[in-house]
Amino acid sequence: MSRSGDPESESSDLPAGHVSRRGLIQTAAVGTAGTLVVGTTPAAASPRPSPGADGSATPDDCSPMPDFSSGSAALDPDRVVASACQFCNSNCRLRIGLKVGRIIEVRGEPDDPVQAGNLCVKGPAMTELVYNRHRLTTPLRRVSGTKGSSTSVFAPVSWDEALDLIAKRLLRLRDDGEARAIANRTSGRLPRGVGSLVARLFAMLGSPNDTDVGPVCNDAGGDALAMTFGLPNFTNGYGVDPATGQEDLGSTRYLLMLGTNQAETHPVTFAHLLRSRERTGARLVVVDPRRTPTAALADTWVAPKPHTDLALILGMLGHIVATGRYDHEFVGRWTVGFDELVRHLHGRGYRPSWAAEITGVPAAVIEQIAEEYAAARPAAIFCNAGISHQLGAFDTYRAIAMLATITGNVGVPGGGCNFMHNTWPGGLCLPPLPGPVPQRGPALPVGPDAFAESILSGRPYRLRAVITEGNPLVSSANTSKVREAYRQLDFYVYTGLFMEEAAYYADVILPVCSGLEFEGVYMRRDDRAIRWQDAAVPRVGQSRSDIEIWVDLAQALARNDRRHSRSYWTDAFPSRWRDYRHLWAEFVAHTPGMGGMTRERLRSRSEPLRWPCPDLDHPGVSTLYHDHPSWYRAAESLDPANRGKRFLTPSGKIEIVTPAQERLLAPSGHTALPFFYTHPEVTGGHPTIAYEPGFITNPLKPQALTHPVRLAVPGSKAIHRRYPLMGMTGRPSVAHFATVTHWTPTGKRLNGVRLIQIHPDTARAHGIAAYDDVIVESPRGAVTGTALLDPGIRADTIFVPNTFGPAQLVGYQFGDPRYQAVNHLLDDRYHDNLSGQQAYKCFACRLRKAPA
Repeated sequence: MSRSGDPESESSDLPAGHVSRRGLIQTAAVGTAGTLVVGTTPAAASPRPSPGADGSATPDDCSPMPDFSSGSAALDPDRVVASACQFCNSNCRLRIGLKVGRIIEVRGEPDDPVQAGNLCVKGPAMTELVYNRHRLTTPLRRVSGTKGSSTSVFAPVSWDEALDLIAKRLLRLRDDGEARAIANRTSGRLPRGVGSLVARLFAMLGSPNDTDVGPVCNDAGGDALAMTFGLPNFTNGYGVDPATGQEDLGSTRYLLMLGTNQAETHPVTFAHLLRSRERTGARLVVVDPRRTPTAALADTWVAPKPHTDLALILGMLGHIVATGRYDHEFVGRWTVGFDELVRHLHGRGYRPSWAAEITGVPAAVIEQIAEEYAAARPAAIFCNAGISHQLGAFDTYRAIAMLATITGNVGVPGGGCNFMHNTWPGGLCLPPLPGPVPQRGPALPVGPDAFAESILSGRPYRLRAVITEGNPLVSSANTSKVREAYRQLDFYVYTGLFMEEAAYYADVILPVCSGLEFEGVYMRRDDRAIRWQDAAVPRVGQSRSDIEIWVDLAQALARNDRRHSRSYWTDAFPSRWRDYRHLWAEFVAHTPGMGGMTRERLRSRSEPLRWPCPDLDHPGVSTLYHDHPSWYRAAESLDPANRGKRFLTPSGKIEIVTPAQERLLAPSGHTALPFFYTHPEVTGGHPTIAYEPGFITNPLKPQALTHPVRLAVPGSKAIHRRYPLMGMTGRPSVAHFATVTHWTPTGKRLNGVRLIQIHPDTARAHGIAAYDDVIVESPRGAVTGTALLDPGIRADTIFVPNTFGPAQLVGYQFGDPRYQAVNHLLDDRYHDNLSGQQAYKCFACRLRKAPA
């Protein structure tokens, strides 16, 4: 973006954001290196140390400086509000101290044993969303200008005017028989339950295209968990299980982390695991092509090629089975399809030596971690975007679930398949609609990038109106294609805090409030735990919560609908639901397994409460599928048919493979027993995927379409003749969470420069020195960044941080470049056709030093 503010303008043939800043980056990197850590709040400060032999404090044990704000008439809060951080799934409580209505301090919750008073660097930055001069404060409508350009002119309008404009456009499409041409795309930033309101409104309009954030986040993990165990959720819990009085994940003896950098993505819950590890001596093994801050703390760091985790897991499975290291008793009692798995692994030759050829990890290392994991009781697996963002994500997660199964690490404290972001609450239930609704045809293929294809090509049909609660101009693969699609889109509504990249394409812009301005349940912890938060400060400007926006849009539809009476909408969306307390009561009353999660109970707790929790006497479930009365009671509350079931599959057992699974998956090209294939841009010419041109009903999401595929088709090495490296994307650092933290001064001060991680040998071969400006090119496009030389990454791989975008104005404060989104480099064709996961974790690329 140019200094004029145009998010697309470029002043040369270099990718936007090219600025020579080698000397400045060297200074900035040193100046902030020590700040990106988990730290205790003043409330949890260390006690005063003992004096040395001579009576003085020892240099290594100096006492902390007293908190001189304590006792200050000006700086002592006159009120403390219990809020919560919205920046990751650690779900930390924020104790917000206010003086005359202004936030003057942010502390952690010392009475939560998991949080232990801790906050990472992002927690206090929540205040920077409230006190931010770039906030959107009033609804806006487009007056003139080309979509996507800063020449666009937006004029303030009232909320009623904005919502009436939206309602009329949606109703016109519906009345023209084009209801399916209306779509919504949610994001992870939303208060819990917004998706339920969107689904209700879209059902009444007659559109099937009310999509969620899952394909960008982790739908694949949830799909695999549901098929294998019965529920799509993170299986174990942080802290003590109230039903048993025993530690759950803190009791594990082995932490196997695949594609998850929790030190930077879930710092506070990871700190809890590290504290527990000091007590138990648990072994930590991290599988990641880069030596992340998480891997730096590991006993073993394993660095496979990007997008080859499926081969690694299949090799581990093959070794455990072939050497008889599986849990014979558990397998015999609680599984279906184990014998078929044994034949499958043997018949395809899935052994460590085979996996070593694909992954680049020595066979001896694969054997070692397989044997360690099988021997440790209990052992916990953690996965995140590093697995989710692969085109074989569903099959990889299924293989991981099988690994936990055959070793007896499912349904036990300290074990499980803890796939991040497979959390709850998600599908919150409302009362049945009072009347009939239109029949809806099939939704677009899963994966929000199908929006761009639909808009541009009309396949399988054309979208004409889209509402988003996120920023597809940064988050979607193949950004150039997405940009063109939103330029051509007939009608677009952007809701958000700031004028992000997507806002420049909007016809209507709606300002939302931040988490500290909202009462209710905002974020959630990975282990299905939620906490209530009170609003700490008044709304900024005319901003509204997302809950209010959707209820108010229903009221606008009531005002403008000529086909139905007002009551069609108002009975389905009563105005009292604008108050989240009333809406939450509806969710509690109508959502299975949620009867014990009332506002009053949540507000009274220092710790969050885990679902399922069927009544006020139930403690909530920590370990799913635990052979314990508390679990069986909760399982029955989800569905009376679950009575007596340990696992909530049709058979009541863990389903490795069944005839029903095979019949379900066959039309899509998949099988229940996974076999190896990978992204075509992984070096080595491995078996890959081919997409058929037609559409079928998605077997895992029958409301939507998908392309059938052919798996394990021969790969090619041709692309790597021109693009010899493999690129990965991911979170820049602990300072950032999605794009929103790039609008905070803290986020931009600490990590406002896109540091591209390159192995020193690779940099030397390309004539690149530390902190040089570099250009990364793929067959789709090019982006710029600054070279960060690090031996802790594979020499054939580079890491390009995501979430940077050209509209992030806060960077000007620190002289930061305005970067184009890294997703310009990605090919949106390659995705998991079952879950819709985009393949962000591998793209063929080349590297060169930028001209001075």
